Amino acid sequence: MTATIDAPEAALNTTVTELDALESESVHVFREVAAEFERPVILFSGGKDSIVMLHLARKAFAPAGVPFALLHVDTGHNFPEVLAYRDRTVAALGLRLEVASVEEYIADGRLRERSDGTRNPLQTIPLLDAINGHRFDAVFGGGRRDEERARAKERIFSLRDEFGQWDPRNQRPELWSLYNGKHRPGEHVRVFPLSNWTELDVWHYIEREQIPLPSIYYAHERDVFERDGMLLAVGPYSQPRDGETVTRRVVRYRTVGDMSCTGAVASTASSAAEVVVEVAASELTERGATRADDRVSEAAMEDRKREGYF
Repeated sequence: MTATIDAPEAALNTTVTELDALESESVHVFREVAAEFERPVILFSGGKDSIVMLHLARKAFAPAGVPFALLHVDTGHNFPEVLAYRDRTVAALGLRLEVASVEEYIADGRLRERSDGTRNPLQTIPLLDAINGHRFDAVFGGGRRDEERARAKERIFSLRDEFGQWDPRNQRPELWSLYNGKHRPGEHVRVFPLSNWTELDVWHYIEREQIPLPSIYYAHERDVFERDGMLLAVGPYSQPRDGETVTRRVVRYRTVGDMSCTGAVASTASSAAEVVVEVAASELTERGATRADDRVSEAAMEDRKREGYF
C-alpha cells in the first residue's frame, strides 16, 4: 500500500503572478550585486521608480537593513514635496544619503547655467564625480525599458568605462539571468533592477504593496501654464513667457525631475488604483509626454547616456 501526503489547500491554490515574477527578478538582482561588488549605491531621488527600487532592496535583505548607501544628484530645481519625502525616508530607515549638488558646481564655476534654465543635462559631471569620489563600483538606477528608446538598448548590468561612458555596442549577454559584473579598476556597472517593468507594472506594485509616494503623484490643484503641449508649474524655476496664460488646474505628475522641464498632466486620479486605470488608457510614455529635455531630438537620451548620464 502506497502512502499519500495531502498537500495543504493553500499550496494548491498558490499562483505566481506577473508582479511576483518581476519582484523575484529584482530581488535576485539586488542580492547578486551584494555578492559581486564591494561598494554599491542606489540612486534615489524620491521619484516613484527609485521608491519602488528601495522597497525591493529592503525586501531583498530583510530582516536586515539595506546594505547600500543612497545617492541623489540634486539639480537645485527639485519639487519641494519630493525633497521632503526623500529626507523623511532616509531618516525613518536610518540610511546614509550622499548628495551631489548641481547648484554647488554652478556656484564654484565647474558648471555653467544653461540658457534655457534646464539643469537635467548638467547632472552628468556631479554624478560621475560622486561615483569616482566614493569609489562606487555598482550604481543602481530606476530606468525601465519602456521609458525611452535608448533605455531599451541597455542590459540589466550595464558596463561603464573609466570615463563613465556607455557604449551600446559593448553589451554583455544575460542568458538565464546570469549577470557579469566583472570590470577593470576605474570602471563601474550601472544596474537596473526595474529594467523589465513597465510604468503600469510599477503602479500595480505600488497599489499592491501600499507604498507611500510624494503627494504630487496624485491629483492636486496647481497654477500651471502650457508650453509645447506640457503643463509646467509656476514657480521660481519656471515662469510663463509672453502669451502664456497661467491657470489653476487639477493635475498630477507622472514623473518628477527638474521643475523647469517636467510637465504635469491633467488628472483627477487621487489613489494608486485610479492612476492604474489612467496609465492603462494612456498612449504616451511618461517621459515623452512630460519631459522637455527628452524632446530635444530622438537621440537626446542616448547622447546623454553615452556621456555618463543615468
